[in-house]
Amino acid sequence: MLTNRKTIRVEWGDCDPAGIVYYPRYFAYFDNCTAALFEAAGLPKPQMLKTYGIVGIPMVDTRARFLVPSRFGDDVVVESSITAWRRSSFDVKHKLYRGDALAVECTETRVWAVRSQNGGIEGQAVPKDVIARFETPATP
Repeated sequence: MLTNRKTIRVEWGDCDPAGIVYYPRYFAYFDNCTAALFEAAGLPKPQMLKTYGIVGIPMVDTRARFLVPSRFGDDVVVESSITAWRRSSFDVKHKLYRGDALAVECTETRVWAVRSQNGGIEGQAVPKDVIARFETPATP
């Protein structure tokens, strides 16, 4: 199973007055890490949208556990992987480490989304070739 690691430097603007990462910033980190995971599978987001005609992979559910605070100037590492595939949705697990300590765990559920005939969006079956890219890491 493909796992991607991304290092993030905590910036001043990520922090609250107490000097620790303001919790919504973690969700922005994780969204970027999901895009990086797809890129590591050989599917950079602009290409993926064009190739498969999707409007995106919107998040429909998320949960997080905050275990250890991170602060301005810290370098944190996020490990991301897909833990479950369903017909049109999938789960992404993120583990954010500060040093050796697990600081935050997050699970997202996302949908493979296309434009519906009425102008909204709806889920569509995730293509088998997309799923296969996560079972065997992409080769450059």
